[in-house]
Amino acid sequence: MSLLDNRISIHHRRVAIIGVGYVGASIAYALTVSNLAREIILIDIDREKAAGEALDIQHGIPLMGSALVHAGDYCDCKDCDLIIITAGRNRRPNETRLDMTQDNVKIIREVAGKIKPHYTKGAIMVVANPVDVLTYECDRLMELPNGRVFGTGCVLDTSRLVRGVANYTGLKIEAIKCNIVGEHGDSQFPVWSRLAIAGVPMDEYCRNVKLPWGDEQKDAIFGSVRNMGATIIAAKGRTHYGIATCVCSLADAVLNQRLTIAPVTTPLQGEYGIRDVSLSLPSIIGVNGVEMRLEENWQEAEYKRLQESAEKLKATIARIN
Repeated sequence: MSLLDNRISIHHRRVAIIGVGYVGASIAYALTVSNLAREIILIDIDREKAAGEALDIQHGIPLMGSALVHAGDYCDCKDCDLIIITAGRNRRPNETRLDMTQDNVKIIREVAGKIKPHYTKGAIMVVANPVDVLTYECDRLMELPNGRVFGTGCVLDTSRLVRGVANYTGLKIEAIKCNIVGEHGDSQFPVWSRLAIAGVPMDEYCRNVKLPWGDEQKDAIFGSVRNMGATIIAAKGRTHYGIATCVCSLADAVLNQRLTIAPVTTPLQGEYGIRDVSLSLPSIIGVNGVEMRLEENWQEAEYKRLQESAEKLKATIARIN
């Protein structure tokens, strides 16, 4: 059976967004202007705020998006094609994503407990941080088929990396293929051995165009990527636009049944010899969430870094109350 055979024939493009802070509202707006959803339900502990955000989005120019956007409750998760969870407190200046673990695990447990009685179908996408830990916990609580619960993982980090390589080479981002994998956090890393320009390995491309490429250039590009979230938070207090567009890209795969590949986080089932933890790996995403995780040929040092990232997250999961 092919991946295409698993697709659901009836799809209404109905989306619930749980948590309508800056991230949730930005996602709702991006989904609307991208015309990716027919109905968007905003669910928040502050229902009045959710209703206000819905009105603000709904009253835009109809030609920019015709989705029905409205406030709702957890019972509206029934028959949704995609449920997006952004609920959780934000990262503070000088704080790592894992520093939020205990606070946001409590929230994801409450959210999953409220979704579960009403869940009938659809993929569940976790956006809140620490996304790897919360995805693992949500998957455990929801007890759904493998891959149905997934997190945005390293998609935004990868987008920033591709932008950095594009700026360095002067090429369009469409020509550049590379992924950041592992934890969405301090132990993430780019799979440099897979970096290619229009299918040409980066080393080979740079030799041809006489462009320097080595540890110095790699460290400079990835250093900027790794610090970008903290840089934005220090400057404006939060990040929300970048992740909103990344969510739209993933939502397109689910809602419009267009298979795509992105480094999202799901609980691993033995890939690279790893289990019992959620990590980002290049994955095929479709109507059912993550349809398959890809195992690529990497350098030995890259395999080792993935194992180290997994052990770090397992230690964090073991400390959860």
